[in-house]
Amino acid sequence: MSVLSTAVQKKVEEDLVSRGVIAADKIAQLRKKSEQTKAPFIALLLNEGNVSDEELTKSTAIVNKAPYVNLTAAIIKKEVLRLLSQDIAERYMAVPLGEMNHRLVVAMLDADNVQAVDFLSKKTGRALKVYSASEAGIRYVLKQYQQDIERDVSDAMHTADTKAEAGSDVTPSPAETSIKTIVQDSPISKALSAILEYAAKNRASDIHMEPMEKEFKIRCRIDGVLREIMRLPKATEPALVSRIKILSNLKIDEHRIPQDGQFTVVVGDKGIDLRIAISPVVWGEQVVIRLLDKSGTTLKLEEMGYHGRALRTIRKALGRPNGMILTSGPTGSGKSTSLYALIQEIKNDSINIVTLEDPVEYKMDGINQIQVNAEVGLTFASGLRSILRQDPDVVMVGEIRDKETAQLAVQAALTGHLVFSTLHTNSAAGILPRLLDMGIEPFLIASTVHTVIGQRLVRRIADNGEDYAADKTEVQGIHETLANLLPKTDEARAAASEDLGYESLPLATENAYTLRRGIDGPETPHGYKGRMGLYEVFEISEEIQDLILKRSTSAEIQRKAEEQGMVTMRQDGYLKALQGKTTLAEINRVAAEASL
Repeated sequence: MSVLSTAVQKKVEEDLVSRGVIAADKIAQLRKKSEQTKAPFIALLLNEGNVSDEELTKSTAIVNKAPYVNLTAAIIKKEVLRLLSQDIAERYMAVPLGEMNHRLVVAMLDADNVQAVDFLSKKTGRALKVYSASEAGIRYVLKQYQQDIERDVSDAMHTADTKAEAGSDVTPSPAETSIKTIVQDSPISKALSAILEYAAKNRASDIHMEPMEKEFKIRCRIDGVLREIMRLPKATEPALVSRIKILSNLKIDEHRIPQDGQFTVVVGDKGIDLRIAISPVVWGEQVVIRLLDKSGTTLKLEEMGYHGRALRTIRKALGRPNGMILTSGPTGSGKSTSLYALIQEIKNDSINIVTLEDPVEYKMDGINQIQVNAEVGLTFASGLRSILRQDPDVVMVGEIRDKETAQLAVQAALTGHLVFSTLHTNSAAGILPRLLDMGIEPFLIASTVHTVIGQRLVRRIADNGEDYAADKTEVQGIHETLANLLPKTDEARAAASEDLGYESLPLATENAYTLRRGIDGPETPHGYKGRMGLYEVFEISEEIQDLILKRSTSAEIQRKAEEQGMVTMRQDGYLKALQGKTTLAEINRVAAEASL
């Protein structure tokens, strides 16, 4: 906000009062304080008068009889943003909004700056229609320039002869460097840099580069959902794939068999490990890059979404000196992160913790972490044999993939070790029949496994969400899912809140619920930003041990666990939705995928 003249400031104050933004007596108080403390009146108005910069900008525009636009939720098309370059937009705090009557519409922080308006008109070669906008609104649109990856890649490659690029870019990169360094000067490297930087800044977990008959499609998995971000000409495919192979120290002339590799980049001041998987497909070679942000994950159980009964069950299990705690879920459901959180919970100098992982996703101080390397014979099974000779108290096995690893993990639990591991099953109850399928005897499972965890990840509503009243279908779903968990009376509400770990629970008898939904934006696609876990946790009681010995199905074990008080993943999700953390639609999407 530019400095206002005394006359304009007086009129702005009158407008704010007339529109009910602030009371007249509050204006008088702030004016008196400004005179006494010599503090700028506008600063006091914003900080102590609870007047937003947006409202102040609007009032100033009204007083100056200038057109005003609120950009704090505006989505500008890529084609429009390209009408004004990003560096000029940032320098003059001016963003393009579109065209009107053959004039370019521009929103500016200082719309009265005649020299800036004249410069922009000459630079674009267009007559301008200028609107006034707040700094927050301008910056919101400026961030959308970062989303225009197609422009970045196009700018990087427009001078390149892409068909000849693969053979010209043969200098391997160090194991860890910055994106700016690995880029060097070649256009194809700059294009790869733009893709990696876009994925890192948008918190993508994976990048999929998929060859098609006439195009090369790029998709990113952001908050668990794949989104197409661009399509490149088919001619760019060999060059881009070759560059990735060079950085990953893979064979650039091998196109017939799959190859796996890795390298590390630094975006900003954060190190990100990249795991590369290249596979031959019908139209060329598919590349999948997994991004492992070393610094972007919390390892606190509560912040990950564990609450109430589930959290108490896990902490009780962590207090036991031996046995197995197993987590289940599909790839990318956060199983490894849960294991790291369990380790973080119990880590201290009095115990020896050894892990066997593929890959080591997060390096932790005070933990002895071993990377599986099948090429030299270091598998989960052989590594686990070695670990048991290292006097461990706690053993973490990244994944139980086969019968041999399962048998060794069970033996480790039987011989006085606390063992953490993961399996791929649809639910917590499915872990036990899965071990039976691997050939583990029922009595060994019943005597070693004492806690199982099932989990999924759901998208979290962004901070810019809004409340709304649930419709009839949503109310019915809440009643059907949470009938046995929500309190029936006001007297029971406090006990239920403590039991489930959530405050202000609604009554099960209500017919109206307040839910929350996000607002779509460039930084919050579909209103979501970030993810959190849904969990179901139960301990192996004597009744469940009997079911294991009878080789019961996962459905029978699931029913018994629910009878004994387990909160299912769907119920956990609905409770989180009632707390305004996610949406019922998101819970139902994940629940449908998981067949819960």
